[in-house]
Amino acid sequence: MSVRYALLGLLAQQPRHGYELRAAFEALVGGEDNWDVKPPQVYSTLSRLEESELVVEDAIEKGAGPEKRIYAITARGLEELQAWFTSAVVGNHLRDEFFVKLMLSLAAGDDLTRKVIQVQRTALYRELHRVTEQRQRADPQTELAYILLWDKTVMHLEADLRWLDMVEARLDDMKKQPLPQPEPKPRGRPPKKG
Repeated sequence: MSVRYALLGLLAQQPRHGYELRAAFEALVGGEDNWDVKPPQVYSTLSRLEESELVVEDAIEKGAGPEKRIYAITARGLEELQAWFTSAVVGNHLRDEFFVKLMLSLAAGDDLTRKVIQVQRTALYRELHRVTEQRQRADPQTELAYILLWDKTVMHLEADLRWLDMVEARLDDMKKQPLPQPEPKPRGRPPKKG
């Protein structure tokens, strides 16, 4: 998810300044352990949203500290947010860093691939343990939204662990196959057309 749409959604609730937006975002996602958005990212996103006329500076809050620019969503920003709400979210599951690491470890030889799998499995189990503990501490009467997020995360982690088991079971067959290579292209200049 783009932080852009999260900020638009939070501004649709009420005008806010950057610090309030960051705090509201972290509360929404269950804390910075789940998704840490740094202040510079919030402010650079606000700047781009303002350039795109999706938000405007609504006021300047003056207090004991530095002035704070309060932002509000525009009608155009509301249209963009509505378009986002009514579009599907499909992650690019084929763009997977671990898969690239796995394939390159096959090319490296030795028994590196089994180590790569074991390191990944250990990391997934650690994350599964961490998320499961978070979920168990949650109060279903007040934190059902977070529980649903953690359940989804647990399911993804469990699926990744099952996939690693499948890869490991087929590793010997994978080693027998050549690694994918690009189609060979002729070198030099193309022939002149008559």
